[in-house]
Amino acid sequence: MPVETAWGLRIEEVRPKTRSRCLVFRDDLDAVRSAAMEATPPHGVIIVVTAGDAVAALLGTTWHSTPPEPLMTTTLRKVAPSLPVGYDATTTIDAGVVNVRIRSEAGEVVAAGYTAVVGGVAVVDRVATDPGHQRRGLGTAVMNALAAAAMEQGAVTAVLHGTEEGRALYERLGWRMRSTITSFTHQA
Repeated sequence: MPVETAWGLRIEEVRPKTRSRCLVFRDDLDAVRSAAMEATPPHGVIIVVTAGDAVAALLGTTWHSTPPEPLMTTTLRKVAPSLPVGYDATTTIDAGVVNVRIRSEAGEVVAAGYTAVVGGVAVVDRVATDPGHQRRGLGTAVMNALAAAAMEQGAVTAVLHGTEEGRALYERLGWRMRSTITSFTHQA
């Protein structure tokens, strides 16, 4: 669960290459400086909306940045589910986190995504389709299933931090870009 701070949110992770993610909501370098003290090395991550160049100069050479990526929002709407022939979708909810998985006929997970609803807003995360199964409508199916489950939990709007690669899909589904964000990873 996220921990609220004066500068944003800190999320402790259990993934092998990430210790903590610090999402800085304030547009000032003092907030970034405070987050940097809490981003646990090695592999702490700071995600900012403020100017990437100024943050890079503040953090120094032990922090590496990604290119700016889109932060997008949408008003949720229900869409009739559809999957290509040969695929099966499951939706599970564990501790409030919605997990959508699409499996091939062989039973392999080939597309997936997560969402959690906070204050009526669905936060969409880790949407991905296996490269060998792209361009078949699976990403759309995942997004539509996430939206339906989030609406059942009371969400009206949604937000996601996407990639430039996924941006075209999200825009086709009615999402709008609101800002760009940059991630900085601590390399101790």
